[in-house]
Amino acid sequence: MKFSSVYPLYVQKAERKSRSKEEVDQIIFWLTGYDMEGLQQQIDLGNDFETFFAQSPALHPNSSLIKGVVCGIRVEEIEDPLMQKIRYLDKLIDELAKGKKMEKILR
Repeated sequence: MKFSSVYPLYVQKAERKSRSKEEVDQIIFWLTGYDMEGLQQQIDLGNDFETFFAQSPALHPNSSLIKGVVCGIRVEEIEDPLMQKIRYLDKLIDELAKGKKMEKILR
């Protein structure tokens, strides 16, 4: 699945709950180490999630503190490293859409 096709859905989900694209970007920057230029490049290239995470500068060291359920599955119990990273991002976007403060989201 292409990151570039899911990214607008993350933004839409956040905006439906009165959150902003900038907050979505801030979450992505925190989790992956990308900056705006790097994120835009990933979107423009149409890279899939595997490439998106493989080329990310650095997964945040506190990402292991992300806990909870996404799609009925506990993110901390996912064995496939790529799927776990995808679900980490999903969980953070869910928390944003549920109105959590950025300080809490960005552990």
